[in-house]
Amino acid sequence: MAGARADPTPADALREAAAADGVDFDGLRAARDDDGFRVAVPEASYDGLSAAEFDDAVERHRAYAENWLFWHQHAPQNPAEWAFLRWVEHADDLSVPERHDRLRDGGLDREWGQLAIEAHIEDGRRRYELRHVDDTALDDLTTYTDPYEARRLRKTDDDGDYRPLSTAPTLAHGWAFVDLDPDALVRAAEGFYPATVANWHREREGDLDVTHWHETVSRQTGIYGVVQTWDRGEGHDHVNRVAEACCVDSQCLKRREWDYDAETPLDVARGDGVFPCREPCSLVIATARKWTRLESEQSRTYEFDLTPSEKEQIETIIDAVADGRIDEIREADTSDGANRYRARYLRAKLFDDEGNLCGVPTDGDDR
Repeated sequence: MAGARADPTPADALREAAAADGVDFDGLRAARDDDGFRVAVPEASYDGLSAAEFDDAVERHRAYAENWLFWHQHAPQNPAEWAFLRWVEHADDLSVPERHDRLRDGGLDREWGQLAIEAHIEDGRRRYELRHVDDTALDDLTTYTDPYEARRLRKTDDDGDYRPLSTAPTLAHGWAFVDLDPDALVRAAEGFYPATVANWHREREGDLDVTHWHETVSRQTGIYGVVQTWDRGEGHDHVNRVAEACCVDSQCLKRREWDYDAETPLDVARGDGVFPCREPCSLVIATARKWTRLESEQSRTYEFDLTPSEKEQIETIIDAVADGRIDEIREADTSDGANRYRARYLRAKLFDDEGNLCGVPTDGDDR
């Protein structure tokens, strides 16, 4: 039985491409004319070469040929995935020899949300590792090679609680994906953060289709149709508060690109994430529905007697909950107003038996 055909060497593949349509890629140029083969790299150029001489010249600058062969025969040819992999290894910033030296000696790395990506060359092949940005020692991590495990790992946080938003900065620790090929790396990255590679690429190409708040809520129906009322009166201010609550770096790793509408930007920072957010997500719409109902309540005046320290403590508790730092407060740190014992003491002092603050009941119920 005939053996399997071996993969072409970089020189063989490059010679064939040079004789066909020529090559011009990442500083490497190769072609054939009536005088023979031509090959050039930034450091040198050669003309009128025989096939054997061409092979010798390619071998002297092998990194360029290997680089060309990888990107045209081994890397995914989907434009977004191709661009993502080139971004991972800093192709726009480093020359081919610099990249190959670093890929062979320690690797090149990038951060994608809470993912740390490392690219390296092993046995002549590009391989990739993926782990949480906070994790370092591989020996302490559970390792995976199946990129589709990322979908399962993204579902819960370190406490095992469900993560309704895949781009929240609450990705669990303790895992690593190893020995990934280029396609598997993309599958794993997209498993953790769906659609981010495609939207990142669309933005780079100037083709990101942004759907702003007004357009998004105008098509809400059923129980979510109530959100449309925020397009009246103080709608812009309402949406500013929504974005401040949900769409900042501490809550979501996407960079918000949508606004109230195309002509009315919001006043809230967009975030510093590497991948864009092209429209208000379902979580934002769902929470906005609740806020819409709460904002519809009529204001009332309540009078409470609080000491200055008690007022400051209530403010501290609200900040601690909103910033998600409750779990960081030590039980012995009673200097922190959000300390559990401080909060329990304040409740014991200010709440009556029915749970009313300072004994003042809530009038009516229009919630």
